[in-house]
Amino acid sequence: MAMSGFEGFEKRLELHFSGDDPVAGAGNGLGLRQLDFESIEEVLHAVQCTVVSAVGNQFFDSYVLSESSLFVYPFKIIIKTCGTTQLLKSIHPLVNFGSQIGLTLSACKYTRGSFIFPGSQPYPHTSFQDEVIYLEENIPANLRYQKASVMPSKIPAHSWHVFSACDAGHVMKDLDFVSDPDEDFFTIEVCMTELDRVLARKFFRRSNDGKNGDSAGREMTEITGIGDVNPNAVICDFAFDPCGYSMNGIDNDRYSTIHVTPEDGFSYASFEFVGSVYDDQNEVAEVLKKVVQVFRPGMMLVSTTVSGSGGRHHHEVWSRIAKAVEPVGMKCRSCTLDEFPAAGTVVFQTFTPRRK
Repeated sequence: MAMSGFEGFEKRLELHFSGDDPVAGAGNGLGLRQLDFESIEEVLHAVQCTVVSAVGNQFFDSYVLSESSLFVYPFKIIIKTCGTTQLLKSIHPLVNFGSQIGLTLSACKYTRGSFIFPGSQPYPHTSFQDEVIYLEENIPANLRYQKASVMPSKIPAHSWHVFSACDAGHVMKDLDFVSDPDEDFFTIEVCMTELDRVLARKFFRRSNDGKNGDSAGREMTEITGIGDVNPNAVICDFAFDPCGYSMNGIDNDRYSTIHVTPEDGFSYASFEFVGSVYDDQNEVAEVLKKVVQVFRPGMMLVSTTVSGSGGRHHHEVWSRIAKAVEPVGMKCRSCTLDEFPAAGTVVFQTFTPRRK
């Protein structure tokens, strides 16, 4: 049997819900945030992970999981998990819980990179084909506008997998550019491998350090420079024993998240955050520079999803990403673009250090 380590590459699921009367039908605008902790635990039990830390504000709730993160907004849920979790098994309970509070699933997006240890993944994550079939069989019939695609790169071992589905309402909204809370926003997912070994050692805990996961996490946030990536964010962090790190950042209605698997041979780190095409792009560039400097990866994959009418600005967003990381020694090796119903424009880029 082939040796394998911990699978760092996350599976990411984003679900959007709607209702006939969102305010009245969702408990004065709380929507999915009405779900009690027992319901959250039931969803995570199906996925095979648990909550290790949590924080929230007036906009959304944030959970650090034993395998990555969960974000709950009134009408949107984002859940990403690593390892051998069965993320797609969260769909059925989430749809059921949504229906109990008068909400209907209206859009779904699933993304992931190429697994480091694909042979270790359980069903339905045994292949992208199996994942797509599972999605098609478990999402409601009203999500009939669907697309699945494997976005390639010039590095054969790395592809970006995307499945998107939505109902007719989302299709009309995209065509008409109707105003929406997510309009003109982009999500950047960064996956990094071959981390600098000296920097990766900072994500190992000292033996018998006398700290719990929360206090050890705060220490890692400080000594690695992660706390400086977005100084405005409220950070909820956690350090695993003997190694590994996760954090969620909350900045008003926007989130960011970092997850690290630092072991030699299969080191991995991810960074995800949300922005607007109207943000100061110099600030976005600075964030990406800081992240690269924290990890100094030998390989970096960046997926940028620009939603709504903001998709018209996709060239500006992804070209600025390339320019942002060039000063810290990374060079763009390939760039692929595709369009997905409701999800918007997805741009997949690969980077390696200039010396390679």
